[in-house]
Amino acid sequence: MKARTAEAGAQPGRRVVVTGMGLITSIGMDLDTYWSSLMQGRSGVGPITMFDTSEFASRIASEVRDFDPEQFMERKEARRMDRFVQFAVAATRSALQDASFEVPADRADRTGVLIGSGIGGIMTMEDQFGVLAAKGPKWISPFFIPMLISDMGSGQVSILFGAKGPNSTVVTACATGTHAIGDSFHIIRRGDADAMIAGGAEAPISRLGLGGFCASRALSTRNDEPERASRPFDKDRDGFVMGEGAGIVLLESLDHALARGARIRAEVVGYGLTGDAYHITAPAPGGEGAARAMAMALKGAGVEPTAVDYINAHGTSTLPNDKLETAAIKTVFGDHAWRVAISSTKSMTAHLLGAAGAVEAITTILAMEHSVVPPTINYETPDPECDLNYTPNKPVSRSIAYGMSNSFGFGGHNASVLLKKWQGA
Repeated sequence: MKARTAEAGAQPGRRVVVTGMGLITSIGMDLDTYWSSLMQGRSGVGPITMFDTSEFASRIASEVRDFDPEQFMERKEARRMDRFVQFAVAATRSALQDASFEVPADRADRTGVLIGSGIGGIMTMEDQFGVLAAKGPKWISPFFIPMLISDMGSGQVSILFGAKGPNSTVVTACATGTHAIGDSFHIIRRGDADAMIAGGAEAPISRLGLGGFCASRALSTRNDEPERASRPFDKDRDGFVMGEGAGIVLLESLDHALARGARIRAEVVGYGLTGDAYHITAPAPGGEGAARAMAMALKGAGVEPTAVDYINAHGTSTLPNDKLETAAIKTVFGDHAWRVAISSTKSMTAHLLGAAGAVEAITTILAMEHSVVPPTINYETPDPECDLNYTPNKPVSRSIAYGMSNSFGFGGHNASVLLKKWQGA
């Protein structure tokens, strides 16, 4: 049985669809380039160029090297934004263009914004601390705080595009982008908005950010082979690789989208969010919190596990995450766990932290549209504890009716979003 009736668990409320998508990544800043890079198995990881890394254990990252904010906003606006906010604005502009959507002035209060960031303006913090240390407090920029705070992605997007509806932010580490989409899904379902600009943005590649993750021993130190460093589910994985970028989607109620003749790219049908209540960085034993998030998303949608054709895994390339996510998938999907196609596109983009979930939800939608599962590159040596179908190294053609995207963050935050291929109302 592919789906249950609403009485058996599906939540009431308006249907919610995706009508626009935009992203900024190291392997593409438009959907076509990004998808082409995934199909080619192209890694965006390389030596860090933003600062001298000679003193750091890890010296690689997935930088967006050709980003010009003035292609997306005025120079004066850009100078008053941290890089993560610039990414959020740029991806939003692309998503709205993709959706052929402008916030209507007479109903601006029906369009909201929920954009999160796991770390926020760490580059601005580092820069202004340098100013304080060198020159004293009188030289700190008056824009320091507005550039630093994590909610400014939502704030600036709201201001620049005129969205006056529900406006908030999410800060749940690596689960941020998925939480932003899922929470926006519920906002529209319950009738508090007709459209939501949702996603995540992150620009953590600074001396302070890199140093912090190096100190926690979470990063890969495969510095001599940067393109092979992010290797989810591979036995020889040695940590994740930092990345930067943004992913933004425009969500609309189905009625609103149909009324304006919008192209519908996918439907959001389920959302699960749980807490591990276990450890500040380590996943819960057996991935039980992650399993509950996936199960919640399926139950809310009224969809059986066997209906899911593809999972875009959190798949960070760390030893504990990959094996525990594998265990969680087995718990939820049973025998179907070995039949469902799985991939971690972090093997190419690296880990975009608070932006990862939104970029990976977009990836899942593209996979449904193209009927192709993106690969997990750098998968060379099987790990006995990671024994599912991770789509190694090459894309695979497959019809995808339902796709799930997983995100799990420090602090025990777990989020899963279930997406359905659009085949008409």
